[in-house]
Amino acid sequence: MFMTKRRIRFGDCDPGGVIYAPRLGYFVVEAVLDFLSDRLGGPAEREIMKMGVLPPARALSIEFLSPLEWDADVEIRVSVRELRTHAIAYAVVGKLASGETAFLAELTQVCVSPETRRPVAVPEALRRALGGSVDA
Repeated sequence: MFMTKRRIRFGDCDPGGVIYAPRLGYFVVEAVLDFLSDRLGGPAEREIMKMGVLPPARALSIEFLSPLEWDADVEIRVSVRELRTHAIAYAVVGKLASGETAFLAELTQVCVSPETRRPVAVPEALRRALGGSVDA
């Protein structure tokens, strides 16, 4: 489990002072990149590209459970939910300072060849960094 924190800024919110729903997608993607950067020992995007793959998102789902308001701090926890042959599914949980769960999310990234844009196996170095094995 990896944890990062984020403060809800004025620009993240709608006119009512509650987070604009699409902004939460950025929070999820950024938290996963922070997690990967931590595991890979450097900027995730660069480290993954050095492995000869690109990691586009294949799926993103977010369940909103509690409003995130301007100036609130949110703790975002990231873990690997499933490591597949060509893809990685991350579980992401956002918690308020009160401990209340604000959102649940899942982001799935697929590994693709930069040349063909076709799926390729998750590189061994990435599997090792994530500490798991590929499911059949």
